[in-house]
Amino acid sequence: PALITDALARSLGGLANYPATAGVPELRAAIRDWLARRHGLSRLDARTEVLPINGSREALFAFAQTVVDPAPDALVVCPNPFYQIYEGAALLAGAHPWFLGQEAAQGYRCNWRSVPEDVWRRTKLLFVCSPGNPTGAVMDQAEWSLLFDLSDRHGFVIASDECYSEIYMDEAAPPAGLLQACAAMGRHDYRRCVVFHSLSKRSNLPGLRSGFVAGDADVLARYYQYRTYHGCAMAANVGEASALAWRDEAHVVANRAVYREKFERVLGIFDGALDVTAPDASFYLWPRTPIPEVEFAARLFAEEHVTVLPGSCLSRATLRHDAPLGSAPDPGAHRVRMALVAGHDECVEAAPRVRRVVERL
Repeated sequence: PALITDALARSLGGLANYPATAGVPELRAAIRDWLARRHGLSRLDARTEVLPINGSREALFAFAQTVVDPAPDALVVCPNPFYQIYEGAALLAGAHPWFLGQEAAQGYRCNWRSVPEDVWRRTKLLFVCSPGNPTGAVMDQAEWSLLFDLSDRHGFVIASDECYSEIYMDEAAPPAGLLQACAAMGRHDYRRCVVFHSLSKRSNLPGLRSGFVAGDADVLARYYQYRTYHGCAMAANVGEASALAWRDEAHVVANRAVYREKFERVLGIFDGALDVTAPDASFYLWPRTPIPEVEFAARLFAEEHVTVLPGSCLSRATLRHDAPLGSAPDPGAHRVRMALVAGHDECVEAAPRVRRVVERL
């Protein structure tokens, strides 16, 4: 958006100084105000419960170093399929990832009650992603409530990756997030709960590397201390431009309208040929493929010059870190992730190419 690029240029003078790990005060205030407008979090303290970050990727990865003490039996529970950072973060923090499958039959939601009690007892960190990558599924209040109860009993931290939260289909039904679920239950200290947000998807600014973490002040205090060593302070001009982005909703509403039109056109072209449904939110489609996913992706590229990601690149074939490979179904098998992030015309041109390959099969 032009208001962001113009702000970056106007504030280049800030590059003459080292940036603060806590970010510019204007940005923290803008984030607090956005969370109050979007999620009704009127009690949030911008000084102790909000921390700017250089995009959600580096923050999700580094966060695990803060809350996980290395131990032979330490676990990090992750959805399956999943954003690959969760797995790498768990391993390099000295823990094992434990994957919980998301299947179409259950609306691509995790069955949290199916996790053994011994797993929860060993869990130090739970990664959730709502809206989901790649499924687009959105968690509801009942699921959050169950996770609060489990966290209270076992003491693990809940890290909610919500970077797709502003790309949804129904303007009257924005997805609720982790902190909003906390507030609904009177958990205004957001105990052991943190959310990760980004301007990459919301404002089409992936190159800006700007987002925030918000939630439990005690957890964020430890994370802030870690980041002073980590050296990930946000440049002052990026902070000032980001503050404008969080205060402006017009460009976000326009962005959602573009995505809705792309989904409508592409799904209309796929109708009757590809087993796929619209997501609750996010900009992904997660169709079932008529042949194995890697072969399907290779044929799309070779025959029609369309690139998709095989689902097995985003999943694991085991639900337990210590179980033999292949001991449980791979939720990424016979699936591909299609990202509708290209322009409208390019997406609409790609869809018939995909359909032609399906029909040839």
